[in-house]
Amino acid sequence: MSPSPTVAIFATCFNDTMWPEAPRAVVTLLERLGCRVVFPREQTCCGQMFTNTGYADEATPLVRKFVDVFGGYDHVVAPSGSCVGSVREQHAMLARRAGDTGLAHAAEETAGHVYELSEFLVDVLGVTDVGAYYPHRVTYHPTCHSLRMLHVGDKPLQLLRAVRGIDLVDLPSATECCGFGGTFAVKNADTSIAMGADKARHVRETGAEVVVAGDNSCLAHIGGILDRQRSGVRTVHLAQILASTEGDPA
Repeated sequence: MSPSPTVAIFATCFNDTMWPEAPRAVVTLLERLGCRVVFPREQTCCGQMFTNTGYADEATPLVRKFVDVFGGYDHVVAPSGSCVGSVREQHAMLARRAGDTGLAHAAEETAGHVYELSEFLVDVLGVTDVGAYYPHRVTYHPTCHSLRMLHVGDKPLQLLRAVRGIDLVDLPSATECCGFGGTFAVKNADTSIAMGADKARHVRETGAEVVVAGDNSCLAHIGGILDRQRSGVRTVHLAQILASTEGDPA
């Protein structure tokens, strides 16, 4: 790999709309590490929401769009294990379902260059100490897609442990789902809230000031419950912690 790789940022539609600070933090972090970062303006939704609710025909054009936009890049990085999981596990399947063999091959080829942030940092750049400083008590929630679909393992924790000033504490029952699950939270609200309440209780048990994860969707669910409980615990995306340096606002 060249010493200054070009990286295309896949911001994801929900981050772009609701939590743009996460992809901005990715840009800050990767540029600090010597990467040349580009943002393809033609990018749109990966189609996961359509696929997961049974609208495969509507999702397939988004697969084609994703390949058209990102197919020419050697490295594509996203601050969302969920969306990266969709690109890797659903795109080629959708293309084959539509009978488009050429698109299926292109989708598989493109997916091989798409990374969740912690994967890219540890596996591609080969770094765990990114020069971050974050003087807070923090606990980490491993999201289901990153844990079970992408198998990122302890890569986010390796990165967090190297952050200066951090007080990183283990989250009880960390691998249990928070209950969000996208449309699961809408279709099975009572179950989703019960699962989220369990997760929020475990977060509070740690005494952490901040709960961190690699997916803002899960953080929104956990954070909403923590806010209603007036817990005082903040939710922060992994990218924002890794992009923080001494002198930044806390």
